[in-house]
Amino acid sequence: MSFSIKAEAAVVKEKNFFLCERLINMVVLCIMKTGLVLEGGGMRGMYTAGVIDILMENNVSVNIIIGVSAGAAFGCNFKSKQIGRVIRYNAAYCKNPHYAGFRSLLFTGDFYGAKFCYDDIPNKLDPFDTDTFNKSHEEFYAVCTDVLTGKAVYHKCETGSGEDIQWMRASASMPLVSRIVRLDGMKLLDGGVADSIPLAKAEEFGCTKNIVVLTQMDGYTKKENPLMGAAKILYRKYPEFIKAMAHRHLLYNEELALVKEAEEKKKAFVFRPSRAVHISRTERNPDNLRALYALGREDALNRLSELKEFIY
Repeated sequence: MSFSIKAEAAVVKEKNFFLCERLINMVVLCIMKTGLVLEGGGMRGMYTAGVIDILMENNVSVNIIIGVSAGAAFGCNFKSKQIGRVIRYNAAYCKNPHYAGFRSLLFTGDFYGAKFCYDDIPNKLDPFDTDTFNKSHEEFYAVCTDVLTGKAVYHKCETGSGEDIQWMRASASMPLVSRIVRLDGMKLLDGGVADSIPLAKAEEFGCTKNIVVLTQMDGYTKKENPLMGAAKILYRKYPEFIKAMAHRHLLYNEELALVKEAEEKKKAFVFRPSRAVHISRTERNPDNLRALYALGREDALNRLSELKEFIY
């Protein structure tokens, strides 16, 4: 009897601690805005998936999420609170020819099959929780590039269904291997062309503290795109987009410097792979995806106390 009472008391104490932690987090978030900035990188985004799963498991809250490319396609699961979904469906379907591959590129114009990735998976095979996405307090933005202007477009996704999914698709539509996506009268492609690491935009939105998840190791420097010749031919009708592609490596390296500066000034908390990442943007080996996901979890867990001190 005594043991039962003690056990029940321990459960109540644990629940009260959890509620207090959530309450403190909410109060802090009301006082100052915290952003979550997620860069792309194709399947290197499995690192991001591991990081955000640890954040969700440990009740880390933010006000604004800005995802670019894979950062949008995978980061939306932070708002829908679907722990484990990203690695689950990617590992399950990465070898499916309808999901990705040159067969899909040849027959559909997209390396990542639009119907399979942005209809079959979220609506049938591994449903995206649009109800939770819609009810969650965070604001979620998908970054795309307008091919007519070469400028970034920051679209606020309100419901997580229908058109919002297409904005996430547009954000992740890599140049040269994806069709241009038409939305709201615009022609759109990968947001990473115009704004790969939108920390400045998060600060513009009022976020005084930002969690930034990068998919390359510290010290990485982006080089000039070796496929610019093909890009100039394919996108000859869009000169501003060609300019943006040609200058992307310069902008990316500038943004890395800004992230580093914000990190040193304690305005940004940065996650980046702690070990070498031997994985391609279009990786289709599920074991490699799981290994990178595990590294993201490991890095986030190792620095969790440090992160909470930064935020709260």
